Amino acid sequence: MDLKGKKVLVTGGSSGYGKGIAAVLSQAGAEVWITGRNEKKLQETAEKLQVKGICADVSCGADWDRVIAAMGGDMDVLINNAGAGGNLVPVSQQRDEDIISTININLTGTILGCSRAARIMEKKKAGTIINISSVCALYAWPAWSIYTAAKAGLAKFSHGLYTELRPFGVRVTCLTPSWGQTNFNAAANISGASENPELAAKCTSPEELGVLVKEILETPDHLAIPDVVIQPVIQDICPM
Repeated sequence: MDLKGKKVLVTGGSSGYGKGIAAVLSQAGAEVWITGRNEKKLQETAEKLQVKGICADVSCGADWDRVIAAMGGDMDVLINNAGAGGNLVPVSQQRDEDIISTININLTGTILGCSRAARIMEKKKAGTIINISSVCALYAWPAWSIYTAAKAGLAKFSHGLYTELRPFGVRVTCLTPSWGQTNFNAAANISGASENPELAAKCTSPEELGVLVKEILETPDHLAIPDVVIQPVIQDICPM
């Protein structure tokens, strides 16, 4: 895919991985749109990156319809990056509303967006969808069970979507990052980022993930990359 002039939507684009992805793709010449729920933060990022921002909640179908209408009903690339860890406590301590919210933002919202993007891309017989998962989909840690379930569901959903869109020449990738230089990493105190900046600096940066996304998109159109896992060398996952 030649990114110049292509319409790209990045959800959760106000900060973190989404911001890094939007920056790299915009620099490559794409027409980038970003979404987020914080209007002020979203517009500040959009102005800084010189991209288009539209406030939206991915878990709301009406918001998806509004975003796509603003894009003129067209889309070449969808990057489903929006996500949140939710309430990181054992399942026995989870409130119903927190469980539902975590599933909605990490899984349901992505499915709502993919269903709409799929209709557009099937007609065009071209396009790429990249769903951002998490290393939690591959392993298990205490207090992360709900988030893990959502991201594991996202991974398998991506595989199923790939089989449906492949006949139309549309590609689907599930991109699975781990420790990153993001607010998510710091908020959950993953890798001790809040106490050890030197360690955090060796985690995946938003721009580095953006470059990886760009490379996936620029892979020759007759080739697909269903899955990519990226993790810092400093991260020890045991058992692997």
